[in-house]
Amino acid sequence: MANEADTCRKYVVPRLQAAGWEEEPHRINEQVTFTDGRIIVTGRRAKRRPGKRADYILRHRPDFPIAVVEAKGSYATPSDGLQQAKDYAEILGLMFAYSTNGHGIVEFDYTTGIESELTAFPTPDELWRRLTQAESITETAAESVLAPAYHLSGFSPRYYQEIAINRAVGAIAGGTPRSLLTMATGTGKTVVAFQICWKLWSSRWNRTGSHRKPRILYLADRNILVDDPMAKTFAPFGDARYKITGGKIVQSREMYFAIYQSIAEDANRPGLYKEFERDFFDLILIDECHRGSARNDSSWREILEYFSPAIQVGLTATPRREDNADSYDYFGDPIYTYSLRQGIADGFLAPYRVHRIVTTWDAVGWRPSAGELDRFGREIPDEEYQTTDFERVVSLRARTDAVAKHLTEYLKKTDRFGKTIVFCVDQEHADEMRRALNNLNVDLVRDYPDYVCRVTSDEKEIGRGHLSNFQDLERRTPVILTTSQLLTTGVDAPTVQNIVLVRIINSMTEFKQIIGRGTRVRDDYGKLFFSILDYTGSATRLFADPDFDGDPAIETEQTINDEGETVVDEVITVQEEEEGYEVTTELPPDEPDEPRRKFYFDGGQVEIAAHLVYELDPDGTQLRVVQFTDYTADKVRTLYRNAAELRGEWADPQKRSDIIEKLEDRGIDFDQLAESANQPDADPLDLICHLAFNAPLRTRRERAQRLRSDRSDFFEQFGPEARSILNELLDKYTEHGTAQFVIPDVLEVPPISEHGNVIEIAKRFGGVEELRKAIIQLQTLLYAAA
Repeated sequence: MANEADTCRKYVVPRLQAAGWEEEPHRINEQVTFTDGRIIVTGRRAKRRPGKRADYILRHRPDFPIAVVEAKGSYATPSDGLQQAKDYAEILGLMFAYSTNGHGIVEFDYTTGIESELTAFPTPDELWRRLTQAESITETAAESVLAPAYHLSGFSPRYYQEIAINRAVGAIAGGTPRSLLTMATGTGKTVVAFQICWKLWSSRWNRTGSHRKPRILYLADRNILVDDPMAKTFAPFGDARYKITGGKIVQSREMYFAIYQSIAEDANRPGLYKEFERDFFDLILIDECHRGSARNDSSWREILEYFSPAIQVGLTATPRREDNADSYDYFGDPIYTYSLRQGIADGFLAPYRVHRIVTTWDAVGWRPSAGELDRFGREIPDEEYQTTDFERVVSLRARTDAVAKHLTEYLKKTDRFGKTIVFCVDQEHADEMRRALNNLNVDLVRDYPDYVCRVTSDEKEIGRGHLSNFQDLERRTPVILTTSQLLTTGVDAPTVQNIVLVRIINSMTEFKQIIGRGTRVRDDYGKLFFSILDYTGSATRLFADPDFDGDPAIETEQTINDEGETVVDEVITVQEEEEGYEVTTELPPDEPDEPRRKFYFDGGQVEIAAHLVYELDPDGTQLRVVQFTDYTADKVRTLYRNAAELRGEWADPQKRSDIIEKLEDRGIDFDQLAESANQPDADPLDLICHLAFNAPLRTRRERAQRLRSDRSDFFEQFGPEARSILNELLDKYTEHGTAQFVIPDVLEVPPISEHGNVIEIAKRFGGVEELRKAIIQLQTLLYAAA
């Protein structure tokens, strides 16, 4: 009876070949893993689940997938794999799904909704004919849709990018005046934009149907969003590229780049964009289009309206909300959406933990004493000041110092060189936070003077230099950047490990942009997840918004005292300067501070009042308030009916590894669990049985002593040196846990290694197999007693 592999090799491939799927230019992609696999955070470690893998993806052209095929063994029915095929087809945006056992074939056609039993696979031309009829793809549009993508230098698109590219090219070539792509930060909108342009440019598409390449304008509102793509991603366009800058234009290029400010009309100059004819451009791509270009009251809206003959495509990272509704009204509903939640589920974006830290002043408010003077001798009005007032109405140095100390201690426990961005209220607050963090880390600052830097619009070129070094993967410093508004968007820093909020974020759009600073994954640098440290409650409140689409892996809440030390620790599972016509800063500056516009109080005592951890379960389905120990107990009870069943499997080393893997897959790490339960000496089995089934709690030492006293007969069957080795193994277990039973690693460290090499040690037991049996029996007896 043929298994799945046999079915694929002997039956499926030949039948696909017979239908013409390996005849150029058609392709069969076999065993395609199309996601990276969700990242699961356990303690301070992370691992990936397996990625989604399709047996076959059929491509009408190398860059145009059209169908998915799932194969089952000959013992299965032809339709057994259909649901999986349909699931994959829906993820991959394909219209045809097939399931086969090598003999029968079942088809689901999304263009008609009909499920059919077939005797042969359809040919590439037949599927293409069905698709073009269903989606009204014209012959002219097909030429651009089927044009090759650019694949050199790592440009090959991921599956969701391929969907976005082909849908956008189809809409453009089909004459749709305006389209919108909504893709989470870090998912490659710039690569998508490049490939759209490349396919249209290489196929010589243009609005008029003339024999020429299209004229394309790439618009954004910040230089960093234009200069970086032009220099890097769009480099294959070579001399076709041109940036409109310095008040000058040329009309002989094909790939134009500009920021609104350099071509818009204002009080000092006419609009440079009017030097182009209204129909000059065939296509305009608007990056970060939610930031004003399509707002009804925006002065930049007139640019888009002037170039209304051009087809316009907006790119944004934020789903429709009240604060960006104008953009959605202008461009229409997205033709494709790839959300933060989906990116995390696929493993392309990093999951994150949220630490909610509350100072006593944030918890209950701060009120000055009668007649209290600030540092400039001004009397502070007698009011109850809350978090919204801090650093806006009144600056509290003790609060800044407490936050800085808490953050410093957090980094000491995790990674003092973990790249960190601290969002402060204004430029002045960012400078005070920088100074506090600097003085708390002088041991590192002595060797790394740029360990902590402020990056705000005041620093201009110096700040941009610090930012560039921060983004550089090979530079160790700066490690911490303090800012207020400058780094919320447009900053690609793939190794950011911590996002710190010390100012209130009211806008969901801004919040998601800030979160996007940390969502990039870099496996090669060990960056698989990041943390949000929230000292204002912004994250907690915005996570509760029903429109939020990327819940956290873990969120904690801590209470800290005036020394920045944690008192309570709980877990919840659940406008720019201009030079001529050019804008010189990349991002909107911080609002300039008016001299002494707020009161400055340098005294008082503040404590950390709470520290909560919010955790989304690894399946991404539930966010709830629960102690981590309770979360663990609940997950254990879903796997095992009682303590006896769990113990029975735990005694077997292989089954124990399976148990540990199952728990890690649910975000449970034994070191973290022992720390949360304040039971550092407990055996992991006893700890989870105690939490889940209220079984007695024993330490590792108690288990080892009980084995020695109750089962002396086990030890007596061995010679003196073998008994000594077994007792040393028990001592290792007592000190470090069950990992000490791993062979041969444990035999290669003192004091066991003093008995000789692995072969010599094995001889004391009568050979390698007898040694293995002895250690397995030792573990079985260790866990035999309840």
